[in-house]
Amino acid sequence: MKKMQAKNLDIAFTAIAPAIWGSTYLVTTEFLPAGYPLTVAMLRALPAGLLLLLVVRQMPKGIWWARSFLLGALNFSFFWAMLFVSAYRLPGGVAATVGAIQPLIVVVLSRVVLGSPILALSVVAGVAGLAGVALLVLTPGAALDPLGVVAGLAGAVSMAFGTVLSRHWTPPVSPLTFTAWQLAAGGLLLVPVALFFEPSLPSLTASNLMGFAYLGLIGAAFTYLLWFRGLSRLEPSQVAPLGFLSPVVAILLGWGVLGQQMTGIQLLGIVVVFASVWMSQQAQIVGRPAPARA
Repeated sequence: MKKMQAKNLDIAFTAIAPAIWGSTYLVTTEFLPAGYPLTVAMLRALPAGLLLLLVVRQMPKGIWWARSFLLGALNFSFFWAMLFVSAYRLPGGVAATVGAIQPLIVVVLSRVVLGSPILALSVVAGVAGLAGVALLVLTPGAALDPLGVVAGLAGAVSMAFGTVLSRHWTPPVSPLTFTAWQLAAGGLLLVPVALFFEPSLPSLTASNLMGFAYLGLIGAAFTYLLWFRGLSRLEPSQVAPLGFLSPVVAILLGWGVLGQQMTGIQLLGIVVVFASVWMSQQAQIVGRPAPARA
């Protein structure tokens, strides 16, 4: 019983991360200068990573230098770059729906990398979550740009690999230090990309600085600490579907804060998403082998 309660608490803490990520769209559109996606991504990751490094005062050693940069690229640099390409070339609903395939990719990669069984209920949960996100954000007549779709899929694959490898390569440090390494590495990799592809930022207002502080400290450092903590304690196929909560929160904030309309279809999508998250957690319980009798 205590072990189950601890597991449920781990799931609840991990779910806080994608819930907070759902506020990214609101903060970006209302508080940040428009048209600097790569610079925003870099400023979201690098200062937070450097700040955490000052706190933990521990640098990677040996193979963990290469692993930190690879995971930083998968979870932040490449993922965020592809996410923005997809967002710019596709309507938001299409981009979100394409990215929602990630939990299904995680199920397959967990089998290949970790040897985890592919549970039928996990697959059903992934498909249901994909359908729920589509109901939430997909609008009739949304255009499909091939490059945007490819970028969205590449971003989903990148984050899926980062999720599975973060579990596979058990770090010899705390989740806080592991988060610091990846954020700093991912931010450093984004510096030349942002400088090359985007102009310099305009003079920042107090509102801009508040937005950057929120995205860096809360939207990156705090949330990814919870995310990587969850990955150290839970199966990737349990963690990845929690990402479906992000578009739910984004829709609810748009309705509650920005006064956007919410339709009956979107309400159905919210119900489907919550059902898919519940099924993904049940899949681990149902699929877990019974303890051996003495």
